Amino acid sequence: MKKSSIFGLVVIAIAIAVIISVYSNTSTYGSFTEARQTESELHVVGKLNKQKVLYYDATKDANYFSFYMQDDKGSECKVVFTGTKPEDFEKSEQIVLTGKMIGNEFHASNILMKCPSKYTQNKLETQEFKAKPASI
Repeated sequence: MKKSSIFGLVVIAIAIAVIISVYSNTSTYGSFTEARQTESELHVVGKLNKQKVLYYDATKDANYFSFYMQDDKGSECKVVFTGTKPEDFEKSEQIVLTGKMIGNEFHASNILMKCPSKYTQNKLETQEFKAKPASI
């Protein structure tokens, strides 16, 4: 075999190994029930339970934030995030957590929030004030 053929095969093998390693480390979406059954990281989508207490005390521990969230399947769980409380967290419409269950708590390593759009009000106003068609 030529050296260029061997080099090409090595490059292809490395590319395949990189692709496999990237796809094996991706976490999947699930619920709190599924998170209890697995030890790998999951993405859990849900809404903040505003009736229960949010705990964040920056003077005691600025890297501890806990709250209760209900996932899309209706299961509720206490969530612990080791980081600062995100700004406007209470206003979020939807939350996506990345993390895993430890005991009865979901320990989140990342929080993504879907906040209400500031453009929704303008969109509604433009729909309300549509021009009437001219009569002939």
